[in-house]
Amino acid sequence: MTINRANVSAIAEDLYVWLPPKRGWGLANCGLLVSETTALWIDTPYDRSMAGEFLAASRRLLPAGVEIDRVVVTHANGDHLWGAGVLPDAEVIATREALEHIHWEPTPQQQHALVANSDPDSPLGGYLREHFGRFDWSGADPVHPDTVFTGELELRVGRHPVQITSLPAAHTGGDLMVHLPHQRAVFTGDVIFSSTPEQPGDHPSHWAGPLENVIGACERALATGAEIFVPGHGPVLDRAGVREHIGYLAYVRDRAHALHAAGIPALDAARRVIAEQRHPELGLPERLVLTVAAEYRHLDGSPAPGALEAMGQVALVARELAEDAAAARFPRPHARS
Repeated sequence: MTINRANVSAIAEDLYVWLPPKRGWGLANCGLLVSETTALWIDTPYDRSMAGEFLAASRRLLPAGVEIDRVVVTHANGDHLWGAGVLPDAEVIATREALEHIHWEPTPQQQHALVANSDPDSPLGGYLREHFGRFDWSGADPVHPDTVFTGELELRVGRHPVQITSLPAAHTGGDLMVHLPHQRAVFTGDVIFSSTPEQPGDHPSHWAGPLENVIGACERALATGAEIFVPGHGPVLDRAGVREHIGYLAYVRDRAHALHAAGIPALDAARRVIAEQRHPELGLPERLVLTVAAEYRHLDGSPAPGALEAMGQVALVARELAEDAAAARFPRPHARS
């Protein structure tokens, strides 16, 4: 998949954002902060091909002799981490808690084999091929952080301060946000999956939670006083856009709590929230299966499933939704009496 140069845009002084032109699994936003002496990436694309596109676009923006020598990773999902392999000499920075999530996910080559060799007729195999078949990790090695931290970490990119804050478990167990006070910008990672009327996004997929922590992370981003918010996926937001996203998260939290109190199993609860169609403009409604299940685990202490088991439930609901949509488009004729 080729990402053209038009998707690398300046959003503040010496700050650029790389926005994939489509929504969908694995298409994460990335940032580039430039100075006269050094440069920094914030997150990376999913595979080496896309990362190479971002690297080529980044190098066109660098002063002569400047290299990208550090990468801050907002969390350890592969679509934010694995592209760092195109910068083998750069220092990769993440939270200490992100290490556990790295070991929970398949490696790049394991994931490539899983997608390529899965049964396309099964719900999981068909879903993986449809949504992840565009990526190529066949020759990619695992990426591990060089520097891990907890709490706060401050860097400088030339004259620009970079304030990094680890967050309580939210989207994953090892999230962080990056505040650039000079640019009045925050990179939130996947605690925000954004959407606007002009550019609709997708439903979030949260692996850890609880949603109260995700909401808290959004509020911490607002508390910086920033005016520009770069989410993990979707269009760049202003402060009002972040508040609207908090409203979405509160709705899902409240519905999950009510359905849990009513004794509805997690998977059926997700089906019910999807059927309410509160946000019909958002894509991938089946991802609510992950978010609702994570919220249920915090309510009842149930164990977390493996990655494939979780995605299997997502794929099952996606197939159900596709079958329902097909039935609505092509209703079966009534039998004549």
